[in-house]
Amino acid sequence: MSLSVAQALATAQALGLGRLDAQLLLGHLMQCGRAWLVAHDDHGLPAVLASRYLADCQRRASGEPLAYVTGEHEFHGLVLQVSPAVLVPRPDTETLVDWALECCAAMPSGRPLDLLDLGTGSGAIALSLASALRGRSPPARVTATDLSPEALAQAQANALRLGLSVQFALGAWWQALSSQIRFDLIVANPPYIRESDTHLPALRHEPIMALTSGPDGLDALRDIVAGAPRHLNAGGRLLLEHGWDQANAVARLLAAAGFVDVTTRLDIDGRTRCTGGHWGGD
Repeated sequence: MSLSVAQALATAQALGLGRLDAQLLLGHLMQCGRAWLVAHDDHGLPAVLASRYLADCQRRASGEPLAYVTGEHEFHGLVLQVSPAVLVPRPDTETLVDWALECCAAMPSGRPLDLLDLGTGSGAIALSLASALRGRSPPARVTATDLSPEALAQAQANALRLGLSVQFALGAWWQALSSQIRFDLIVANPPYIRESDTHLPALRHEPIMALTSGPDGLDALRDIVAGAPRHLNAGGRLLLEHGWDQANAVARLLAAAGFVDVTTRLDIDGRTRCTGGHWGGD
């Protein structure tokens, strides 16, 4: 079945898709922008392309994230390949990247920086840091870990495609690392949703192990905070993303573990999203 651009978009909207999603899906298939679609709404789609577009629209209409349908997602200026093996990177997580880069800029110059991203998923945080610090001299050395072999493979593929140097390690949190290795900055966007959260059905297409963490959503954050002092250089920092209502709980975890100067950052919607502190111990 052959369709014009206008007919294809109308069909997508009849399936329940919003105009933006309908245009983004078609633009992805045709490798063109939304403006071109608007200006060429009488352009004909070959039957094969029309059939694929309708299949993609049905996937999106069923609730599958747009990024999984297209296979890619933009984060912090990078186009990352994504799949159901990893979470779709959220704009709120750019708050964590921006804060980490501010910390890097404030660290003493003249020596390499060692950075760690725990639970890297698609590699969004680690690769954004590696990209932003690519020209630093001495260089920044970025390490990324994940428990999922499939997620780690996705992150490695993104690093290779983008030409970014990151060391990858497989394992759950600190188990992925040698006990001797230490870092100047550790960042993590771990699972932090409560197992009983009523919003989970809407996230059914994404990996559950990257979403939930115990009855209160804090299990992974507890593990990370407890192990961080053994892997931080004196004066190093630990920065954590968390739920909008978990800032006080995370701040208490950090303070109890011996972190100082504990502060919180707001996300793009003005909600408490990231909390971190300095490690002053040996």
